[in-house]
Amino acid sequence: MARGRKGRDISGWLVVDKPAGLTSTAVVNKVRWALDAKKAGHAGTLDPDATGVLAVALGEATKTVPYITDALKAYVFTVRLGVATNTDDAEGEVLQTSDLRPSDAEIKEALHGFVGDIQQVPPQFSAVKIDGERAYKRARDGEAMEIAARDLFVESLILTGRPDADHVTLEMVCGKGGYVRSIARDLGERLGCYGHVRELRRTWSGPFEAQDGITLDEVERLARTPELDAFVQPLEVGLADLPQVPCAPEAAARLRNGNPGMVISSEVEYGDECWAALNGRAVAVGIYKGGELHPIRVFAAPT
Repeated sequence: MARGRKGRDISGWLVVDKPAGLTSTAVVNKVRWALDAKKAGHAGTLDPDATGVLAVALGEATKTVPYITDALKAYVFTVRLGVATNTDDAEGEVLQTSDLRPSDAEIKEALHGFVGDIQQVPPQFSAVKIDGERAYKRARDGEAMEIAARDLFVESLILTGRPDADHVTLEMVCGKGGYVRSIARDLGERLGCYGHVRELRRTWSGPFEAQDGITLDEVERLARTPELDAFVQPLEVGLADLPQVPCAPEAAARLRNGNPGMVISSEVEYGDECWAALNGRAVAVGIYKGGELHPIRVFAAPT
């Protein structure tokens, strides 16, 4: 018989201001250890060299991860012009170079083509699966792959700085599944000068902001203490983009068993996705139909 993972049944969100040089999985493992949490995951991978918001879900909050993954996110990043790499960032091998340096006006004009509903091809070195295998594994073996373009919604992409002729600083707000490295690569190609990401920081993701995050050094310093527990935000924060509907204890019991339950609402409409709350605590996420919530995700009663 398989053993269950040891640890505490702690639920909520810990927002980490991720440092450069670590994978997102390594950060999650460090947080799980520091909080002695039985279960943990993250909402949106950051490249190892990227910094900023990494929202770590604990316990029952892992059930709300899709709502953060689907939310808008903001990135500030620096593009190195004139150089294309095989990884589309500064860690890769140089593939092509150019002496051409576009003007600020030319860059701003080109950025218009990356706003709205666009198609984007992920980098060769990415976690997308090709015939069941991660693209980066095949890329490390020297294989060049045809990766299908994917839909991406970009709300905004603006030029915020030009430190020198070789570098531009951009800020982007986008939806799920965006690769900043692909933006840098494609922008360089559109400008005819090549480009790759030099620095990347995620400043916010859904309701979570980097300025409110705890550093990994602080996580380690406060490990296994009540002081670290105090940084854990309620799992309900992950449902901020969904309407909340209150319910009675009897309905909460039905919902937690996976059955429809009566809720009170004058704002949601038939077919809307929302979440039921008992005394402000999440009971279930579901679809509202004629005064009842039909659950699609249920949460254990708080202990």
